Amino acid sequence: MITNLTPSSALFLANLNTIEQNLTEATNQVSSGKKVNVASDAPDQLESLLQLRTDQARNTQMVSDLGLAKTDAQAADSALNSASQLMDQAVSLATQGANSTTDAAGRNTIAQQIAALQQQMVSLSQTQVQGRYIFSGDDPGSPTYQLDLSAASGSAAINGVDQLSSAASTREIQNPQGGTFKASETASQIFDAPGASVFAALNSLRVALTNNNQNAIQNSISALQAATTQLNNADAFYGNVENQIDNANTFASSYDTQLQTEISNIQDADIAQGALQITRGNTQLQAALEAEGKMPTQSLFNYLG
Repeated sequence: MITNLTPSSALFLANLNTIEQNLTEATNQVSSGKKVNVASDAPDQLESLLQLRTDQARNTQMVSDLGLAKTDAQAADSALNSASQLMDQAVSLATQGANSTTDAAGRNTIAQQIAALQQQMVSLSQTQVQGRYIFSGDDPGSPTYQLDLSAASGSAAINGVDQLSSAASTREIQNPQGGTFKASETASQIFDAPGASVFAALNSLRVALTNNNQNAIQNSISALQAATTQLNNADAFYGNVENQIDNANTFASSYDTQLQTEISNIQDADIAQGALQITRGNTQLQAALEAEGKMPTQSLFNYLG
């Protein structure tokens, strides 16, 4: 390409363009607070930056899941504490019913109190958090059990409840430290465990009281105690879940800080350095323009004729 610019003028314009580009870049960094605003600003670091942002988004999602799991675990813990208190009442009532001084009418009255405890226990098995039945495993939209004291045969006659669902609990929570952990048990595991069924223990006591069977009432106490141990084990499970969640949240918080630091190291501008570059660029620009203005403008033709 043919140009009328002298070599010195071309060099001046090239240098002027460089100064203006540096000045524009510094101004953009100071105004945005970022030294990487578009991919072309740091193409060699783009892959690392995208990976860090992906890791941060995943970590944020895990924290959200942990928060939901913590709410569920706390609700379960509270429900199981209440269930243990109901069992303590049941043992106390069973002891009273087994006493030889208690007559049939008295035992019938106690049986009605046990029935009320059964209703409360079923309600605890139906504990909800934000519309979800937290003891219903993979079918959280409906309760696992409902009270049924009228059944004459079948499992309901033994347990005093109808089982509406048999869904397992397969959901696991991702741990930011790596791996997963189980965060819930089902109502079947907690309230209707083979050999330690809370429902069966309460119902057998109620039936024994209704039948005025002193020996059966006495025998029911050991079943109540076994069921109470089962509830305590379930409560311990949720206590461990809460500890795992707390540890995971602590790690996630630290990891998020680490990721944010690494992201900032790549994309965040040094505002003080940027301001210094702007000042320096403006000074260089002014000096270049002044120097160019003082350059002689006469040519050979000014001296001819």
